Amino acid sequence: MSPVVVAPRASLFDVERLRELTRIATEDAETNDRESRFPTRTLGRLHEEGVYHAIFATDPAASNLELVRLIQAVSEGDPAAGLVLVNTIHAAHKFSLTDSWPAGLSDRFDELLAAGPVNLNSARAEPELGAPARGGLPKTVARRTAHGWAVSGRKAYVTGSRHLDYHSVWVRTDEDATRVGHVLVPARHPGIEVIETWDHLGLRGSATNDVVYTDVEVPLDHFTEIPYVDGRYVDPVGRGGPSSLFHVAIYVGVARAAQRAFADFAWGRVPSALGTPIAETERIRSIAGEIEGHLVQAEELLIGLTARADLGDPVAVERTRIAKPLIAESAIAAVQTAIAALGNPALSRALPLERHLRDVLLARVHPPQLDLARVAVGRRELDRLRPVALLGKDLS
Repeated sequence: MSPVVVAPRASLFDVERLRELTRIATEDAETNDRESRFPTRTLGRLHEEGVYHAIFATDPAASNLELVRLIQAVSEGDPAAGLVLVNTIHAAHKFSLTDSWPAGLSDRFDELLAAGPVNLNSARAEPELGAPARGGLPKTVARRTAHGWAVSGRKAYVTGSRHLDYHSVWVRTDEDATRVGHVLVPARHPGIEVIETWDHLGLRGSATNDVVYTDVEVPLDHFTEIPYVDGRYVDPVGRGGPSSLFHVAIYVGVARAAQRAFADFAWGRVPSALGTPIAETERIRSIAGEIEGHLVQAEELLIGLTARADLGDPVAVERTRIAKPLIAESAIAAVQTAIAALGNPALSRALPLERHLRDVLLARVHPPQLDLARVAVGRRELDRLRPVALLGKDLS
């Protein structure tokens, strides 16, 4: 296979280049959705544009703001492709944050990137436990062997599934003093079975299936322990901060796509009783303003907090936890407003709006959910605002 010609990274995040990424991702999006087809061709095109090289680059590394803009642009075209990219970014960051890349893995990634996309994902959710955001320990076990670890268990909602290059599998060890962490598993290893369970409302092309691991053997240095702090395991990647907004950037992109679909319909719809496009009526203009208002709320929180956090603003970092579900709700509101205004045509598969509605609703499944975020932020704020006279007193 001939080497891939990679576009210059410096220009990847220019506005015009981002628009081109949206156009590329849009080409197969409808077909991928209808056929529940993984966006292989789209991801290959994005790789040729330099997207994957930017994700894995460390000198210089892409800023969080650059990555948010990239994710939003790709997801405006195809959110399934955007989800694959976000999971790859998070899995890569997991190892860079803990400074625990297995020996030679960085060189291996360079070899793979010379040929095509490299897709990673963290396999965390389990059928019995669900997602670990609300606590609990994994049932999946890493058992010590003479040469390293043997991983056994079943994971749910593994986006990319059979299309991944590496799985970062959340496990507990079988040691006398149990540890919890992630084991990096090459996707082509024996003992990995993908169970086709994905039959979902949205993101139908994301191949988010169950994966079963049966005595999958990996070297000793492929395990990364999660620190145990104050009676619980604290994953460095799950502490909030600007990277925690990457998932919700997908759905802001979906909402922008819905806005475009609404405008296209409004300018193309000329009722016989009106004689002009409905886009020229005061009602539709008002709806367009409402949609943009929801998007302003979403984007200003997303872009503004990410930019401030990149500059080291600790308040912005703290606010990302509550901002994430708020951004999601604004994106959902934008799409629902467009759907409600257009009625039946918007719910027909002849228009992309019904697909955008199905996709944007998945914004709510990504942690933290709004109730958990409110409790965590509320506790923090009440502690911060506790009257001086009550400091140190047990009010239970």
